Amino acid sequence: MAKGSGKVLAQNKKAGHDYFIEDTIEAGMVLTGTEIKSIRAGKAQLKDSYVRITNGEAWISNMHVSPFDQGNRFNHDPLRARKLLLHKKQIGELVGAVKRDGYTIVPLKMYIKDGYAKLLIGVGKGKKDYDKRNDMRKKEAKREMERTFKSKNQS
Repeated sequence: MAKGSGKVLAQNKKAGHDYFIEDTIEAGMVLTGTEIKSIRAGKAQLKDSYVRITNGEAWISNMHVSPFDQGNRFNHDPLRARKLLLHKKQIGELVGAVKRDGYTIVPLKMYIKDGYAKLLIGVGKGKKDYDKRNDMRKKEAKREMERTFKSKNQS
């Protein structure tokens, strides 16, 4: 199976808008029982989340996982930091990438692969406002070309 394949449960669309993604890594996550049940139900958000490296370990912060409906007292804190499962070599590569100016680690999407919840994280460089405007112009032009092409084929 290719990276990023499987049932996509949450996606960070804002990351593609705000960053030039240069490299991606698949990571596992340390989750509690009620968290995985909520994630499988599609009740997770990656919108404002970020990855940080602390003491040689990767952690995802600000990822919102809604409490499980039938979780009672065993429910989790929705915004708690969760440990990412990566090899030391991968963490070293991430640390080296973040030390470069303007680079950060952002979560891109969460999915289930072989029964396990996986997170696709990317190393990205922040876009400037003019880069975002150029991307929006290109996207609009492509959409317009497809629209005209579609209308010519129908007539």
